Amino acid sequence: QMQLQESGGGLVQAGGSLRLSCAASGRGFSFTMMGWHRQTPGNQREWVAIISHDGGTNYADSVKGRFTISRDNAKNMAYLQMNSLRLEDTAVYYCSAGSGIGRQWGQGTQVTVSS
Repeated sequence: QMQLQESGGGLVQAGGSLRLSCAASGRGFSFTMMGWHRQTPGNQREWVAIISHDGGTNYADSVKGRFTISRDNAKNMAYLQMNSLRLEDTAVYYCSAGSGIGRQWGQGTQVTVSS
């Protein structure tokens, strides 16, 4: 089992950038798909981006071209670089490890985009 801790959230103006980090502890990071998801009050959690163990990526249409997911297997870290932030990107962002019923989650980090 893996433990995940997000950091890097905060308040940013529209058009600005933030970089989220996810520190993973436990075994198997190098072989695990990592992801970023977000959730706003009253809504379901939605996926934002995923990265496979060997670096293949996929993005939600809403963030494509603005967000970049990456990982450093030597450091057990995953990242989400967020550029050109919009008001609608405001959410709690969660790091995930794995997929399906066994997916692990971090505690989340708040991102607030202001006008």
